[in-house]
Amino acid sequence: MSRINTNVQSLISQRTLGINNRSLNQALVRLSTGLRINSGADDPAGLIASETLRSSIRAIGQAISNANRADTIVAVAEGGLQEISSLLLDLEALIDQSSNQAGLTDKEIAANQLQIDSILNSINRISDSNAFGDKKLLNGTLAFTTSGVNITQATGAAVNHLDRVQVNASKIPAGGFRQVTIKVVAASRLAIVSAVGAGTTGTGANLRNGTIAKSTTIQIRGIYGSEIISFASGTSTTDIATRINQSKDLTGVSATASGATGGPKSVVFQSTTYGKDAFVSVSVLENVSTAFTTLAAENNKNGVDGTVTINGANAIVKGLDAAVQAGSLSLDVTLSSAFGSVSGGQSSFEIIGGGAIFQISPDLGLSGQETIGVTEVSSGKLGSKGTGFLSTLASGLTNDLRSKRFAVSQRIVREAINQIAGLRGRLGGFQRNTLQTAINSLGVTIENVTAAESAIRDADFASETSSLTRAQILVNSSTTVLQIANAQPQNVLALLGQ
Repeated sequence: MSRINTNVQSLISQRTLGINNRSLNQALVRLSTGLRINSGADDPAGLIASETLRSSIRAIGQAISNANRADTIVAVAEGGLQEISSLLLDLEALIDQSSNQAGLTDKEIAANQLQIDSILNSINRISDSNAFGDKKLLNGTLAFTTSGVNITQATGAAVNHLDRVQVNASKIPAGGFRQVTIKVVAASRLAIVSAVGAGTTGTGANLRNGTIAKSTTIQIRGIYGSEIISFASGTSTTDIATRINQSKDLTGVSATASGATGGPKSVVFQSTTYGKDAFVSVSVLENVSTAFTTLAAENNKNGVDGTVTINGANAIVKGLDAAVQAGSLSLDVTLSSAFGSVSGGQSSFEIIGGGAIFQISPDLGLSGQETIGVTEVSSGKLGSKGTGFLSTLASGLTNDLRSKRFAVSQRIVREAINQIAGLRGRLGGFQRNTLQTAINSLGVTIENVTAAESAIRDADFASETSSLTRAQILVNSSTTVLQIANAQPQNVLALLGQ
């Protein structure tokens, strides 16, 4: 080599050494961080895919955390309901014990009433105090709110079509509401048996004047029990109805005297509840053919469950109770007797908010939400308008022990027990079938997404250690070659005689 101003071999060696140094540095960085992609320059497309997957991983992880938190909250609420359930069982035992009137003294009954008052206070306290942090769970805070349940007619009179509305689940857009339309396609019916008296008016033979021709004894049976009642000859239909109504709380059968003026008058036996479970049985035990002209020895009738649609979906109907679970809407309602017993009626209201809303999906929005309504469980809310509320069992109120309405009190308590059991079942189902399945499903998803992200971004240590060894050798080799290339221009000195 005879030129010294430009050492091409040195330049080539420097470039090669720089490349090898970059390879060595890259291998060292990957091995020290454990990542194949440490900057966008390492793999631009891979970085984009990796960051997208990392976002999904973070969202999935938070969704799992949200679902676990929701499970904890529901468990706290269910714990309070479990204690209320135990109190209700004690309450029924006290009522059943007090109904054994001949076996208890007045002081014992008074003591039982004090215990009932204490139980009611405890139920109210649990309803008000059960909380997760500062969030109340059983006082109605987590119940859905509705609007427009009372429908106003053109006359201006407000008509309550619904005695009870319980929204179990509903997804409502932010700032919006959900319309609910209830249609009574076919009415629910009472069980009805009609009997016409065999008396005469005195102005013509066989004209019935609303009395029975012969003394008779009848047995009335209904959903709650049976009663045997005797009537003297000539008893009017009005008096018969009065006697039967005195026992309607025991039998579940009421009666009315009806008939147009101058026409046949009758006693109409009807169930106090609606639907196919309601029934009326009237058995004539004495003077079958002569006491009543149209009443056979035994008459049995059952009520009819109507047909109701809620937002176009067929509801499960039991008497005046209707329930539907269609899509994201789960709803239980009790129709008023005036509304549910007439075919063709329609009522609408809006669900405007409320409920317990849990975001258990990595994708935010209505599709990723799950909701559940937790109604208030105080003594003033447990029970029903038809049967009565639990609070009426307190001292001085309608169904306290002094009223001796033990059968009614028992039905109220049993309805409250069923309501608490139903709410506990819904919460348990929400935990097991919604939250736990979501946690399990998201756990599998996060494993797969993390594996995909790892395949893109994480370093393969076997490959990188091989690259490190190769880069080290090449750097050493390049350094040696550069030394030789830098020394070659010194050969020119031999031409100068040096």
